[in-house]
Amino acid sequence: MSDSLLPAGVTVLERGWLSSNNILLHGTSADEGAVLIDSGYASHAQQTLALIGDALHEGESLRLIANTHLHSDHCGGNAALVARHGCPIVIPPGDFEAVQAWDERRLSYRATGQRCERFSAAGKLLPGDRLRQGRLIWEVHAAPGHDPHSVILFERSLRTLISADALWERGFGIVFPELDGDSAFDEVEDTLNIIEALRPEVVIPGHGAVFIDVPGALSTARQKLAYFRKEPARHALHAVKALIVFHMLEVQESRLQALIDWLTQTPVLLDIWQRFYSAEPLQIWAERVIGDLVRNKALNASSAGADAVISIR
Repeated sequence: MSDSLLPAGVTVLERGWLSSNNILLHGTSADEGAVLIDSGYASHAQQTLALIGDALHEGESLRLIANTHLHSDHCGGNAALVARHGCPIVIPPGDFEAVQAWDERRLSYRATGQRCERFSAAGKLLPGDRLRQGRLIWEVHAAPGHDPHSVILFERSLRTLISADALWERGFGIVFPELDGDSAFDEVEDTLNIIEALRPEVVIPGHGAVFIDVPGALSTARQKLAYFRKEPARHALHAVKALIVFHMLEVQESRLQALIDWLTQTPVLLDIWQRFYSAEPLQIWAERVIGDLVRNKALNASSAGADAVISIR
């Protein structure tokens, strides 16, 4: 990622897949403070604290955290950052009550077998609002699909989009409502159309490098969407494999049976098996999916058989 693509006053910390990218919006002076968009995963919290500390300008404080959505990889650093910097948090309105009550069922952490340290929100990041920081004005747009409450931010004068997981250079995030049996592929399409209508020239995605080939990214995303609409079971299997790899990025290694136990006890994965794959016994299905990831070199197995140790490549 070239810093030359970014507007002045914007720092992007490109993280990977366990933690989302962190985007710092600096003020015109250190006294104004900086705004952080998304905070990564809980197990990376100390790393996030160090990265943000290094990226803040001399004398600059962190005045606000704004989350595009509340999946664990985007808000898992909130609690640690608030403990360090004492700043408020604003979140999309659809998750506000769930956060204040800390309802992990509604917030997806229990369903996905993931972790997020409890935090409180001070306010809502409402679609239609404008987030003013420095000389830039970021429009807040609803972006349902990947998550029903997700938002994206657009700086119109510089045609720069913070797209979260609504658009990546080569696709978009798992469409989680579809895994629960709710229709959401239409919402993905609507969000892609909104992004196209905004005509961004620079996109800062939730994962991966900043990119400028927006027509190419939209074309790729629409091709994937068409495929998933035609083959919803394939989208579900893609989600299963992505969630397994995410888990392995967190734990790094696991005995095969322990990984199978995690898979078969994680509610969203169990629901997918029941909806799409229950003709096959659960244990055998779990072994087959993990085996596919090993064969495709997404995961490594120390040996064949039940005694294998599975690790992330």
